[in-house]
Amino acid sequence: MNSRPVVIVTGAAQGLGAATALEFANRGYDCLLIDRNATALQTITAEIETLGRRTIQCVGDLADLQFTRSAVSRCKQELGRIDVLVNNAAWRKIGTMRAMQVDEWDQTLRVCLTVPAFLAKWCAAEMEPAQRGVILNISSIQSKLASGISPAYIAAKGGLDSLTYELATLYGPAGVRVLSLNLGAIDTEMSADYVSEDGENVSDALRQFAEGMIPLRRFGRADEIARSIAMLASDDASYMTGACLEIDGGWTHQSSPYRLKNKQFPKEFPES
Repeated sequence: MNSRPVVIVTGAAQGLGAATALEFANRGYDCLLIDRNATALQTITAEIETLGRRTIQCVGDLADLQFTRSAVSRCKQELGRIDVLVNNAAWRKIGTMRAMQVDEWDQTLRVCLTVPAFLAKWCAAEMEPAQRGVILNISSIQSKLASGISPAYIAAKGGLDSLTYELATLYGPAGVRVLSLNLGAIDTEMSADYVSEDGENVSDALRQFAEGMIPLRRFGRADEIARSIAMLASDDASYMTGACLEIDGGWTHQSSPYRLKNKQFPKEFPES
């Protein structure tokens, strides 16, 4: 039997998923990585393998549940165990409910909610006999903060948080922990694709607004979020389950932009 722990990471080819896979590899994990982008997945795989870790690449569409289930089976067969599942992959279409199409809605909920649910089910079936395991659902502060421009994504993340409570209750007696991580503004590809109706990229303007709401005054980095994810999978968090944890630089619990605070109290709240 493989003596090293094993992690499954979805959306592992770039951004937060790649950083998370690399962090687990640095902590001694073998990895099964799932993504559609074969070229990018090969790049992160090569980096992990320089650390002497075994890595399995599963290239395909998570929305194809037959493919997704086969990835779990392959992990068990080739790596011998499943210790951690990181449900990181996401898909969404920017636009209001007025413009939302049924296929866009279905695709978002399938990738962001249905796939994590069934991956959790299949991985937990391997974790329960071992009386250990961790399932980490990568959610968003948008599960509680509406934007008006991502209805399916926000609904899916709200569902993912509720699913976390349900799975923690079900699998807790078998020693399997389940947590949801409500991430704030993270510097990844998904934070740079906001486009107006006339095709203008408005990501920079949204970034300025977001940084004006975040007490730490910056976006999170993928590598630092990856460290938080790996810590929560470790025994350092062994009594944590059934919780939604905000990793957002403090955004969720403060109510006004710093430029407004600056106008009121310029000596106490510098504008930048």
